[in-house]
Amino acid sequence: MEKIIFATGNQDKMKEIREIMSDLGAEILSMKEAGIAADIVEDGTTFQENALIKAAAVAKKVQGEDVVVLADDSGLEVDALNREPGIYSARYLGEDTPYAAKNQAILNRLEGVPKEQRTARFVCAIAAVFPDGESCVARETIEGYIGWEPAGENGFGYDPIFYVDEYGCSTAQLPPEVKNQLSHRGKALRAMQKQLMQHAFQ
Repeated sequence: MEKIIFATGNQDKMKEIREIMSDLGAEILSMKEAGIAADIVEDGTTFQENALIKAAAVAKKVQGEDVVVLADDSGLEVDALNREPGIYSARYLGEDTPYAAKNQAILNRLEGVPKEQRTARFVCAIAAVFPDGESCVARETIEGYIGWEPAGENGFGYDPIFYVDEYGCSTAQLPPEVKNQLSHRGKALRAMQKQLMQHAFQ
């Protein structure tokens, strides 16, 4: 098997995916690059369920082809906000709302909250659907806290407000190779890569 379709149109995400999963030696295409259009309703209640829903929907479009479909669902959980935005991270305050506005809204809601209560994590679940219909899921996290102001240009999404104690900076301030080692998506992609090597890329 030499082809993977990743159910995303996010080019920032595709760059990370290709960097981390380069060891597979497979062609990794986004949905758009594979010429697939799908209007997927993510109505799961967990990151794992939503990742599987996306992967299964795209797998239907390539039924009969020797291709593995991967999909991820990821987001930010802020403990002081009852783990919001959670599975609604991409749609928080509306799908077309810029992340700068989403980040500022979270900072505003945490105004006056001390550091020890600003704990948060990024969660990433990656699902794979194989040509035979079998599936598997990998879920990983990175623990940190919400800072007091956005910082950094290297990340995207909520990266500028998510800080890691180990480095004393936001994940948007980390060099890409360091971020890929630490990040929820990096860890989940590596865990999924192990499963793929056992199942499909031997």
